[in-house]
Amino acid sequence: MAPDLTLDLPQLVALAAALGWASGLRLYAVVFITGAVGYLGWLPLPAGLHVLQHPVVLGASFFMFVVEFVADKIPGVDTLWDALHTLIRIPAGAALAAGVFGGDSATWAAVAALAGGALAATAHTAKATTRAAVNTSPEPFSNVALSLAGDLAVPALLWLAWEQPWLFFPVLGVAVVLSIVLIVVLFRFLRVLFKRFAPSSGAMA
Repeated sequence: MAPDLTLDLPQLVALAAALGWASGLRLYAVVFITGAVGYLGWLPLPAGLHVLQHPVVLGASFFMFVVEFVADKIPGVDTLWDALHTLIRIPAGAALAAGVFGGDSATWAAVAALAGGALAATAHTAKATTRAAVNTSPEPFSNVALSLAGDLAVPALLWLAWEQPWLFFPVLGVAVVLSIVLIVVLFRFLRVLFKRFAPSSGAMA
């Protein structure tokens, strides 16, 4: 289709990176939002993403988007949801990123898949680790606040990748660095917390 000709390389690369990264945070929101803007004609999607515009895919992704929106606001349930989606978000992020180039170049699609999967894994791990650490606090407000921040971050990143790709790249770079720091620091925190309670359970045995 002619609209695909309006997409330049920076937009395609930024879109692939955004889809990969955001899939690690809110997979179903990414699928629904991307498909919806294409279906409504607001943005021309690459040929490899046209399947997201199908009414069946839109309906299913919207349903799962609502389920995830609610589950992510409930302490404990959010961590279980993240654990269940460890094997879903990462390959989905890779597939969506590859779909940006899937109709044009197998080489670019393969590179996008690798990068998209890595970005999705980083975002997912940072999210899951952060939420697990926050769930050690008895108050639910920080949990809900973080969840709402994630809800807002996904459409913001997708919009930025499309409209301002050269601004998107440094924002993504900062997000990746912060995520790695969070993963290292909070993983250590959770490990110390686990070791603190492990001896008592071992003593009881």
